[in-house]
Amino acid sequence: MSLGKVARSLVLPARVALRPWAPALHRSYAAVAEARAVLETELEGIRAAGTWKAERIITSKQGPQINVEGSRSTILNFCANNYLGLSSHPEVIQAGVDALKTHGAGLSSVRFICGTQDLHKDLEQKLAEFHEREDCILYASCFDANAGLFEVLLGPDDAVLSDELNHASIIDGIRLCRAKRLRYKHMDLSDLETKLKEAQSSRLRLVVTDGVFSMDGDVAPLSGICDLAEQYGALVFIDECHATGFLGARGRGTDELLGVMDRVHIVNSTLGKALGGAAGGYTVGPKPLIDLLRQRSRPYLFSNSLPPPVVGCAKRAVELLLASNEISQSMTAKTMRFRNKMTEAGFTISGSAHPICPVMLGDARLASLMSEDMLKLGIYVIGFSFPVVPKGKARIRVQISAAHTDEDIDQCVDAFIQTGRKHGVIS
Repeated sequence: MSLGKVARSLVLPARVALRPWAPALHRSYAAVAEARAVLETELEGIRAAGTWKAERIITSKQGPQINVEGSRSTILNFCANNYLGLSSHPEVIQAGVDALKTHGAGLSSVRFICGTQDLHKDLEQKLAEFHEREDCILYASCFDANAGLFEVLLGPDDAVLSDELNHASIIDGIRLCRAKRLRYKHMDLSDLETKLKEAQSSRLRLVVTDGVFSMDGDVAPLSGICDLAEQYGALVFIDECHATGFLGARGRGTDELLGVMDRVHIVNSTLGKALGGAAGGYTVGPKPLIDLLRQRSRPYLFSNSLPPPVVGCAKRAVELLLASNEISQSMTAKTMRFRNKMTEAGFTISGSAHPICPVMLGDARLASLMSEDMLKLGIYVIGFSFPVVPKGKARIRVQISAAHTDEDIDQCVDAFIQTGRKHGVIS
């Protein structure tokens, strides 16, 4: 809105202007206009920086092949967290339909009032079994699980030691607690040890790290972290959203991959990625901790229960993984096929051996332009830029799924080569 239009909008009719409350209404209109101008300026800055995040509209089920509004043909999707292809697995879908029929659309309640069904308890039991922990508590999302843990576990006499590149939900969750906060350099064991020495006077010490860091696909050095934690009397927490279901021999996650399942004390993860892709998160760990979270964790106490269809889908996904590791074991070869072919073509791929394959470009506008050109070639990928990643670290984050075929991967690489040459990224 122009300044002239704003000014005209603040001129009240004579019959209103004579009322005793008219000056207050003038001020209210002026405040709204000022706030709107501030917001528009901020939005224009985002557009000018090339970091505007448009939302494409999908008109099909999630999967390796999707339909996108405005595109005439089927598109290959290479940016979903649908690691195992279970988002549209027929057995997972049917389990959701069955739960909808038997247990309804939702609970209209939080868990402790009248929002706990047998489905919720069954899923919690299966997740505890899957992770080989004592107990489990469900949340509306893993963001909520991270928001609900630290405030309950840690007080002013405690210390939390967090990797500097931990997920935003971990950072926000730690901000809610009153513990002493120490941030160590990314995956730097030497700096972690320095921080652990600083925290020796604290009652409890909790080392907090992503198992896999979602923007780069790098895996935390859990063995070294556990060594230091044991040396300095600390507990270990990991966020496993980008590992649960497919890392490790049985898909149990980063702690299984690195042989430290019995040395990591608390695990938070999600149902919204490999485990069906719908929604929901959870904490698994010692039963006394889970019991305390049920009593005091605010996101758990004040959020509606997970809807039965979501629980039914996730429960079936976990059952499939408990029965067989066949799906998860197909990931490694497909991941390395993409990484090797892209590296041979001249692209820089961050991380190593993880299905998250960031194609590093540096420039936000370039990442956005390339992702648009890729869509025209039938490949759905998205450019990531600030504030999702640091300035100067823009990339296109490719994610490999077990549902992708070798032909799908080769088509994606070919599209990257064509687009990369067009924009001068590779020769």
